[in-house]
Amino acid sequence: MAEQDNGVGAGTVLLSFLAGAAVGAGVALLVAPKTGEEIRSKIKGLADDAIDKIKEYTTEAQEKIKTTLDDGKDLILEKKSIISSAIEAGKEAIEKERERLKGA
Repeated sequence: MAEQDNGVGAGTVLLSFLAGAAVGAGVALLVAPKTGEEIRSKIKGLADDAIDKIKEYTTEAQEKIKTTLDDGKDLILEKKSIISSAIEAGKEAIEKERERLKGA
């Protein structure tokens, strides 16, 4: 059976944490006693790191979604096969019963 998740997802928590860390780092850089060029350089580095992390998480999410879809398709095909077999068995049982009743 599927488990129910009534809370906030781990991805949401992680993304919120990263966003908070980025904002905190940006504020720290802005209030630090450095030149504008140094601050812009650090902000650019942080932005580049954030973009790299977002790309990495996006790739991981896409892979997980693809795996889940493939698993779902396999499950549907399996259940379809089971249902088809059950329907065929039911048809055969009905036909046998009809023939038995004709002979009686």
